[in-house]
Amino acid sequence: MATHTDTRRPSRARRWLLRGLFAGGIAGNEQLTALTGVVLILLLAALGITIVRIGGLLNAHMFIGMLLIGPVLLKMASTGYRFVRYYTANPRYRAKGPPAVELRMLAPLVVFTTVVVFASGVALLFVGPSARGTLTPIHKVSFVAWLAVTALHVLGHLAEMPRALAADRHRPREWDDHGSGRGARALALSGALVGGLVLALLVESQFGAWAHFHHH
Repeated sequence: MATHTDTRRPSRARRWLLRGLFAGGIAGNEQLTALTGVVLILLLAALGITIVRIGGLLNAHMFIGMLLIGPVLLKMASTGYRFVRYYTANPRYRAKGPPAVELRMLAPLVVFTTVVVFASGVALLFVGPSARGTLTPIHKVSFVAWLAVTALHVLGHLAEMPRALAADRHRPREWDDHGSGRGARALALSGALVGGLVLALLVESQFGAWAHFHHH
């Protein structure tokens, strides 16, 4: 009997986390997307500094790039969830309405360039300097395109960001949720950051080849 109870605990924990994560509804989804967006803006600002001084900050550039993967995946998941709920005719998301048509047209470009810039960056990291002739131009061009469409994306949502960050302000402030899902969203964002950090630390040994190549 004890064994049967123990095996059920992880399943119950997962169900509790999922219920908490989606408990906030539209307001919770908006807040998670906005919070993740703020984190991404800060990390991208740090990444921009490494690009300006790439010679001395190459390792930092690669480390922040890997760290970004966690929050980027969370941002794509939160916006993708809204997309699916709207186009599967969920009444609440339908009532909320879609984003502006310009932002909807921009979204596929944001997703595509995001995938290309991070995939090419990870490929460069693992293949090493021997792939710089083919992968480096792809990474650079996709980064410029990604930066442009992401900037437009951020500007398009900038006015609504303060409201989205405070989307559940009418809910209780305690962190035991009371159905708001606030704690689960904080856990999701923290998990994305920790996941990105762990990933960056795990692949840090791959930085050496690029540092050696750049030095010579």
